[in-house]
Amino acid sequence: MSAYEVRVIGRVESPLIDMESAPKQGDEGAPDAWLEFEPEVLEALRDIAPGDQVLVLTWLDRADRDALVTHPRGDTSRPPTGVFSTRSPHRPNPIGIHRVEVDSVEGHRVKVRNLEAIDGTPVIDVKPVLSEDVAER
Repeated sequence: MSAYEVRVIGRVESPLIDMESAPKQGDEGAPDAWLEFEPEVLEALRDIAPGDQVLVLTWLDRADRDALVTHPRGDTSRPPTGVFSTRSPHRPNPIGIHRVEVDSVEGHRVKVRNLEAIDGTPVIDVKPVLSEDVAER
């Protein structure tokens, strides 16, 4: 297998402090959280504004990278399923995808709604949610 380098561009600041207390998805009671970005990427935030829908990609650094099969949502009454068919954080490359709404932008910090990532989770990218009116970006 080849190795690739992923650069951490920021971190999540959240009241969620462990995987057990975090909701499975953002729309299941996830709190507002802050994304704190590294100084060298601040120019990339210049067009992010309150109300924007964005996808935050994270590196789920506390995940089990050896997991290939899981019970969906941790429910052992459900049959074992390959992780590529689930949203489990435990997978060979633990990249999290979180659809959030931007609440505010304050310098190097962006407050977002409904982020289920836990405190300290590395942020590796942010992308706009594409719709017909923003498809030209």
